[in-house]
Amino acid sequence: MEGRQQLSGSVERITYYNDETGYTVLRLMPDSRGMLPYAHGQNLITVVGNLPEVNPGEWLKLTGQWLNHPKHGRQFQVELCEQSTPASVEGIKRYLGSGMVRGVGKVMAERIVNRFGAETLEVIDADPQRLGEVLGIGRKRVDNIIKAWAEQRAIKDVMVFLHGHGISTHLAVKIYKQYGDQSLAVVQSTPYRLVQDIHGIGFKTADKIAQALGLAADDPARIEAGIHYTLSRMAEDGHVYVPQAELEPEAAEILGVPAERVTTVLQALENSELVRRETLIYDIPAEQNRAAAVREEEAVYLPALYFSETGLTRQVRRLIEHPTSRLRGAGRLTSSGAKTVAGAPALTAQQQQAIQATLAHKLTILTGGPGTGKTTTLRTLLDTLDAGGHTYALASPTGRAAKRLTEATGREARTIHRLLEFKPGEGFGRNEHNPIDADLIVIDEASMLDLVLAYNLLRAVGSDSHLLLVGDIDQLPSVGAGDVLRDLIASDVAAVVRLETIFRQAADSLIIRNAHRINQGLMPETQADAQDFFLFIKDEPEETATLLVDIVAKRIPHKFGLDPLDDVQVLAPMYNGALGVTRLNTILQETLNPPGGRKVEKRLGGRVFRVGDKVMQTVNNYDKSVYNGDIGRVTAIDPIGQTLTVSIDGAPVVYDFLEADELMHAFAVSVHKSQGSEYPCVVIPVVVQHYLMLQRNLLYTAVTRARRLVVLVGTRRAIQIAVRTNPVVQRHTALDWRLKH
Repeated sequence: MEGRQQLSGSVERITYYNDETGYTVLRLMPDSRGMLPYAHGQNLITVVGNLPEVNPGEWLKLTGQWLNHPKHGRQFQVELCEQSTPASVEGIKRYLGSGMVRGVGKVMAERIVNRFGAETLEVIDADPQRLGEVLGIGRKRVDNIIKAWAEQRAIKDVMVFLHGHGISTHLAVKIYKQYGDQSLAVVQSTPYRLVQDIHGIGFKTADKIAQALGLAADDPARIEAGIHYTLSRMAEDGHVYVPQAELEPEAAEILGVPAERVTTVLQALENSELVRRETLIYDIPAEQNRAAAVREEEAVYLPALYFSETGLTRQVRRLIEHPTSRLRGAGRLTSSGAKTVAGAPALTAQQQQAIQATLAHKLTILTGGPGTGKTTTLRTLLDTLDAGGHTYALASPTGRAAKRLTEATGREARTIHRLLEFKPGEGFGRNEHNPIDADLIVIDEASMLDLVLAYNLLRAVGSDSHLLLVGDIDQLPSVGAGDVLRDLIASDVAAVVRLETIFRQAADSLIIRNAHRINQGLMPETQADAQDFFLFIKDEPEETATLLVDIVAKRIPHKFGLDPLDDVQVLAPMYNGALGVTRLNTILQETLNPPGGRKVEKRLGGRVFRVGDKVMQTVNNYDKSVYNGDIGRVTAIDPIGQTLTVSIDGAPVVYDFLEADELMHAFAVSVHKSQGSEYPCVVIPVVVQHYLMLQRNLLYTAVTRARRLVVLVGTRRAIQIAVRTNPVVQRHTALDWRLKH
């Protein structure tokens, strides 16, 4: 190792970046002005160290030491990194043409630097109108470059402050885009605002800034933010409220303050209605050894969830208690089952009961596993309504589920958001003042209904309309807070029909038979002559990962003719580990969509996006009409315009580079994210390293996502753990309690 040196140059590419620690390996194109006594004969230099998140094209001034790595050779180990601007003409060309400034590519950068030489950056800074002197730059382009350059300068000021507190460049840019010239003022005076306002900034990041600014650990503003963070985190896990007895110690531990301080601030939050608190009194039924008793629970809610739960309770009661019905008399159509409709299949007694219940009751729930005839029942019901001249509307929580419902019924189905005529910035167009005009509203995949969406749906169901919820109660509950379908069943306010007979045609499918076996706590069957359900045994995680990639990329396409990207979906129980979603995405991307040729790629937020990549939207983006769970393919990346285009269900959706954190690679996705979707083939790693998530409803949900083919890769022991583990995961919800009281 040699003494301390200085080094300048532009980032050519990022080889590795860890977004938690900031540890980076990058290749640097050195400044040509002879600042590098140790770099002779080398075009690119390997630089390693903890750095802010940098992008190709950025100009860095580095202080550090040269060292010889036994495996990777000569490297520059960074101690100090300063993001700066280049001084040489060649460096300015590279800097401007790297895509750093929106609207300027390599060709335009060359023209600008050829005109202004070493003074280019000073001209853009001090007299940017002179850009009009450059051949081929029109007035509009000049204005765009001036605007983009001004943004870059302002962002740099924010970055200097934020880097000192460990905030990445990417987040610094998002902060500037949100608050503009007020960025520094907001960050310094109300750092916890960032948590609410900016996707990607959590409590811990904001807290780091606040503490660095000298905010006391027990400051009420910090404790308020910590309580909100705890409630929000629990809501992300599906809980509608948090018992105070759980909330206080949990928040106290996160904040590192005594629980009494949390109690005091919680009271103040309640007084100002920033949280809601209610005492829930549960009846505990009598048993042999003891008398009946009651249990009290202090429930603490975020206001939006409190108003959704109490509001949904009101709306359900309004619907079921309203005396008139748009389907009055429709029951006569089915007095002899549903045989009045020409060509209708013969239905089981349960299926007939489901149709009659839907016509007779305002709120009906139809549940049952795969192959039990839910779709046949629904088709016959709709035929019956058509015969009687009645109207209906069909919807599902996701676009994919709505498409499947359309295919299954031969009728138009929409997403619930479209049914409710949602408009960004305005909310739902359908509500109690403008209800859905239909005699019957059918919601499929109702196990995915979270509390907030269910509340907005019920508001839009007219008092004399009927509502049918169709879903599989044994699947995973909704991704959002609540357990609406189970709560409605438990409350006894709805007519509930559970289909249990597996039809012979469905029973021929090993996928369906095994789904029911898993649901009953039995091991799935594997047969030598199986056509649609396979198990590959491997013990070691690394070997399992290699085998899984080979199955997806070669074996399935070769044997079944399925496309590894369009037809095969890997579903993993967890995100971390050798067989987690994150790692599988990395190795599947390298195999199924490797770099090469003229394929454009861009590193954003520590991840490489490449044209052809399979990606998933991870949050609802109402402005773009794309929703959590939508899957598409990257069709274009524009480094100059700084946009990435994804084709979702055939429609192009354009993302600014800053919005790319709404996307994740989807060569592999979590089982939770696959809800409501169906794929020709699913491949599921099942290994004991995933034991935290190995549960019956998770494996059941994964298997039931497949139409034609299921491949499990892992160990029998892990499958056994999943099948046997059937915890009653009790989400904190009070919808059923409210409906009973």
